[in-house]
Amino acid sequence: RRGHVYVISNIGSFGENVYKVGMTRRLDPMDRVKELGDASVPFQFDVHAIIASEDAPGLENELHKQFEHARVNKVNYRKEYFSLSLAEIRQVVERHSGSDIRWTMRAEAEEYRESLSIAKAREVAQPA
Repeated sequence: RRGHVYVISNIGSFGENVYKVGMTRRLDPMDRVKELGDASVPFQFDVHAIIASEDAPGLENELHKQFEHARVNKVNYRKEYFSLSLAEIRQVVERHSGSDIRWTMRAEAEEYRESLSIAKAREVAQPA
């Protein structure tokens, strides 16, 4: 049951304050994050936290229960996206796993932000 629970976002694909809270038993949890950011979404995911756990499925299940009110897809429970603040996620995670987790509170969203910048530059360059 040992594994990792991850908190990731993709603001270019899903907007602000939408986070995926998932679980993997892979030795390198980033392999799963990279897999999720393949060709099915236009931008890479940003990682906000990766939590090592002796009972990753149990932790993931408990977090999903806590975030039920914010579930994006209320029909397909395999879609583990939640619309709430990262601060709220952090508070709940730390209540269940302790506070020694490294958090990244701001989504870098590098590809998304660069794409916006390129689009804006092209708009300015085109004559009216």
